[in-house]
Amino acid sequence: MNIIIALLPAIGWGVMPWIVNKVPNSKPANQIFGVGIIVTLIQHPAISMPVFFLSLLSGALWTIGQIGQFISFTRIRVSKTMPISTGLQLVGNTIIGALIFGEWKTSNNFIFGIIALVIIMVGVILTAYTEKGDGFTQKTTNKDILFLVLTTIGYLAYSAFPKTITADAESMFLPQTLGILLGSVIYLAFSGNKAAFKEKASYLDLFAGISFGIAAYAYIISAQVNGVTNAFIYGQLSVIISTIGGMTLLGERKQGKELVATLAGLCLIVVGAIL
Repeated sequence: MNIIIALLPAIGWGVMPWIVNKVPNSKPANQIFGVGIIVTLIQHPAISMPVFFLSLLSGALWTIGQIGQFISFTRIRVSKTMPISTGLQLVGNTIIGALIFGEWKTSNNFIFGIIALVIIMVGVILTAYTEKGDGFTQKTTNKDILFLVLTTIGYLAYSAFPKTITADAESMFLPQTLGILLGSVIYLAFSGNKAAFKEKASYLDLFAGISFGIAAYAYIISAQVNGVTNAFIYGQLSVIISTIGGMTLLGERKQGKELVATLAGLCLIVVGAIL
């Protein structure tokens, strides 16, 4: 049962990029607002004030990561954004779980863990490859990568949160989703995208919120029963679903060396995650 719970986030997070990129005229502003609304519609038991505010903060930090991912979808496409974002999160969360929460107990854990991180990073580099022009710099620029790295910090804070407090998943989920909505509203207000509140695309993106909500709730439970490192690694296997979907359902065609590099990079990310 724990394995099933651990795989639910992979499905929910893997499908979400398909949905938001299939909505006509959908922009990052619509996408983050749509996700924020749907998950706040779920009600849960009463919770303590410390848990509420800490959960609220973690949800707001998640918004930073998701905004970065949505904007990157428009800049470098889903099939590039997801492997790079996943690799960065895998490395970051593995380090957090191992060093801060002590989830690596033995020398073998550290040896194989470090080897795995190196494999994952090689996979990320391969997925960033673009055959036209100057290889890695033509479409996926250093600026694009830096933007994704910085915004991924929000994801890392959100993902590690369930391990930092003693509370059940039901107590954390509602305030986390309220934090997501709060972060979404702040982003829309300060980015000059207030029109997103009235746009049809925002409400069509609610379907992406359903996908996220299932994944997020399952992740909180998984982090508690499987540990942060294992829960996150299972969840980030969503990269397979999202990347292949980007290349097929979303028409992000790849050919020649670029296709080979992307598939090889995906394989390395999965191998590194398993290791």
